[in-house]
Amino acid sequence: FKTKFKGKYLIAFSVVYMFWTFLLVPSIAPKFGREKIKYGVPTNFLTVLLNRDYVKPEINSMLKGLQTKLGNQLNINYLDANFPFANGFPLLPHLSHNDGKKLDLSLVYETPDGRLSNKKKSVSGYGVFVVPEEGEQNQAVKCKDAGYFQYDYPKYLTFGQINKELKFSENGTKLLLGTLLKFDNIEKIFIEPHLKDRLNLIDSRVRYHGCGAVRHDDHIHIQIK
Repeated sequence: FKTKFKGKYLIAFSVVYMFWTFLLVPSIAPKFGREKIKYGVPTNFLTVLLNRDYVKPEINSMLKGLQTKLGNQLNINYLDANFPFANGFPLLPHLSHNDGKKLDLSLVYETPDGRLSNKKKSVSGYGVFVVPEEGEQNQAVKCKDAGYFQYDYPKYLTFGQINKELKFSENGTKLLLGTLLKFDNIEKIFIEPHLKDRLNLIDSRVRYHGCGAVRHDDHIHIQIK
C-alpha cells in the first residue's frame, strides 16, 4: 500500500507473524511430530509469542498426568520447550532443546508465611538463583574457576526481578520433582547439585548437566526418553 505512515512495515510484519504463529504453525507442527504445550501456564508470554512452546505429544501426556497428580496443590509453570519444526534446529541459548523432548519448568516459591505460590521471581522465569547455603557444594564457583565464564549468564536474562518477598520452597519443589519422577518416560532431570542434595533427591535420573551448560538453580530441565 502506498502510504507515508512510517510504521506500515512493522504493522504488516506483525499481522503476518501473528497469523502464522497462532493459526498456521499449530496446524503444521503435528506433521513434524510436535504440538503446542496444552497443560500448564507459560511463565512469560514470549515463550508463546516466539514459538518456543512445542513438544512431542508424549510430553503433553506426561504434563496432563502431572497436573492430575498435583491437583490444586501446584500449577505447572513452564518455560522454554522447543521450536515447532525440524530436529537439530537450535533453541538459543539452550544447548539441547532441539528435538521436542525437552522442557524447562519453573522452581516453586512460597510466601513469607509458608504458603505455596504460583508467582515467580523474575519476568522471564530465568536468572534468579537459589544460591548454595553454607556447607553446600557451590558448583557455580567451581565451573567459573575452571574457565566456564558463561555458567551464570542467565542472571542477565531476567528482564527484571519481581515478587522479591517470595522465597524458594523446598517442600513445593520437592513435591513437583517427586511427582515428575513417578513417570517412567522421564529420562533426565537437570538441577544444580546443591539443590539435589538439599532436597534429598536420590533418583539416578536427577543429574548434573556439566559446566558447559548454564547453572540450573533457577529452573528445572526435564527430558523424556
